[in-house]
Amino acid sequence: MNKKTTNAAIFIPHLGCPHKCSFCDQNKTTRAANSVSTNDVRGVLDNYALSLKQRNLTAQIGFFGGTFTALDWNYREELLSAANEYLKKEPEIFTGIRCSTRPDYIDEKVLHQLKKHGVNAVELGVQSMDDEVLELNNRKHTSDDVRRSAELIKTSGFELGVQMMTGLLGDTLEKSLYTTDELISLKPHTARVYPTVILKGTMLGDMFERGEFDTFSLERTVELCSEIYRRFVENNIKVIRLGLNISSKDERKNEIIGGNYGLQLGELCIGRYYFKKMLDFMQKSGAKKFQIYTDRKNISKINGHKSVNKNELLKLGFTYKIKEKQGEDILIEPV
Repeated sequence: MNKKTTNAAIFIPHLGCPHKCSFCDQNKTTRAANSVSTNDVRGVLDNYALSLKQRNLTAQIGFFGGTFTALDWNYREELLSAANEYLKKEPEIFTGIRCSTRPDYIDEKVLHQLKKHGVNAVELGVQSMDDEVLELNNRKHTSDDVRRSAELIKTSGFELGVQMMTGLLGDTLEKSLYTTDELISLKPHTARVYPTVILKGTMLGDMFERGEFDTFSLERTVELCSEIYRRFVENNIKVIRLGLNISSKDERKNEIIGGNYGLQLGELCIGRYYFKKMLDFMQKSGAKKFQIYTDRKNISKINGHKSVNKNELLKLGFTYKIKEKQGEDILIEPV
C-alpha cells in the first residue's frame, strides 16, 4: 500500500523577486529576507522527518514563498545542497524537491542546477494568461513566457505545476476561465487556484481604499472556482490548493482588507462543484432517491459546508444516502 504524501515546506519570503506585483507588498513580505540558512533548512527537515515517520507519510521538500530561480545562484546552490542531503539520508521519507518561481526566470542552465540536486517538480506563478491583466497587475511577463517556460520544464523531465489567481485588476469571469483553459492546454500535473486577497500597502490595497478596485464577491468566487475546479479535474489535473489558508494567528491576517480566503473557501468551492454534478445527474435521471458511493475523504465535500448541498437538494425534492467506497470520487445510482 502506497503511503500518503505531503509537502515539507520551507518558506523563502519573496526573496529573489525583482518585481512588485499589484497584489504583493514586498516591503513587508521581505522582512525575513536572508533569514533562511542551510542550518534552518536542516532544522526544518529534521522536524519534518520525525513527524512524517510518526504519521507514516512521505513528502516532497518544497521551497515556497519566493521566486526560487531568481535567487542568487550560489545561495540557491547552498539551499538545494542542504535539502538534497535529506533525499539521500531519508529516502523512504523525502521523495524529491519542488519549488515555485516566475515564468520569466526559467532557462536550461537553471533547470540543470535544479535537476542535479533532486528537484522533480517546478510550479509556475502564472496568475493569468490574459496579457492585459498581466500588464495591469505589474507582472512584467507575458502569456508567451508562460508557454515557453512550461514547455521547457516538461521537456526537461520535471513535473509541471501552475498557479493562477482570480479577481485581479482587469480580470473578469470570462478571462479567468480563459486562463483555466489555456493552462489546461499546457498539460500540467498540478494546479493551485488563489482568489485575490487584498493586502494593505499594495497597489490593489491602495486602490481598494480609494474605492477604485474590488475583487469578485464571495458568491461569484465560489461559482467561478467551482467551474475552474471542474475543468481541471476533468482533464486529470490535480488541484492541490484552492484558496489562501490564513489562520487567526497568521501575521498576514492583520494586513488583509479585502478579498476571499480561509479554510472554508476551498470547501465551499469544491462543495459547489459536487452540488452541480449531483443536481445535473438527478434532474436527468427522473428519480427522486439516490445511493451515492464515494471515498470517505469526499463525504463532507459532497454534503457541502454545513450540509448545504444536502439541504438544497432536499428542497428540490431529491434525497440521497452515502456509502463509503474506497478510491471512488462520486458514483450516483437511482434507488
